[in-house]
Amino acid sequence: MKTILIFGITVITSNPLLAESTRQLESHEHGVGQLEVAIEGQKIAIDLHAPGADIVGFEYVAESSKDRKAVDTAITILGKPLDLFLISSDAKCSVMQAAAKLESDDEHDEHDEHDEHDEHDEHDEHDEHQEKSAHTEFHASYILNCMNIAAMTEIKFAYFDLFPNAKELEVQMISDVGAFTFEIEREEPTLDLIGKL
Repeated sequence: MKTILIFGITVITSNPLLAESTRQLESHEHGVGQLEVAIEGQKIAIDLHAPGADIVGFEYVAESSKDRKAVDTAITILGKPLDLFLISSDAKCSVMQAAAKLESDDEHDEHDEHDEHDEHDEHDEHDEHQEKSAHTEFHASYILNCMNIAAMTEIKFAYFDLFPNAKELEVQMISDVGAFTFEIEREEPTLDLIGKL
């Protein structure tokens, strides 16, 4: 298992199944986000997917200046992983890479056009329905470097304080020790890592 990090990053960023779940945004559950974590040596790769409603309180495509500002603010916050996921300063973690964006099912529908050209009326009705029921999802990816990873005995999720509509994160983690799944809830926002690194 010496290539856990490479495997984890590959799984997180290019797995067709994860990509497919991103394209089908309508299948997500409000209040529940997904977090994938891969840990190897000093490196931690993290991938977060959260419904737009959890992060900004709405899932339609932002059009008003107020909504666009809310999205911009959320992306700025999501770009700071050490503010979202609190790790002991003794672990000496720093951010190597951080990226956050908003995705909508409208963007993905453009790549899925497979209707026949002679079905314009039906396609137009479909487009109108999509505009009214568009879903958005925030996606953020991070790579951290922790000089003393043994000191990382837990992660406290300030994420829930920063995003009041978020209720739960379903966490999948892989490390040198093995693979784990957790449900981190607003009421108990701490992940115990003892024996898992």
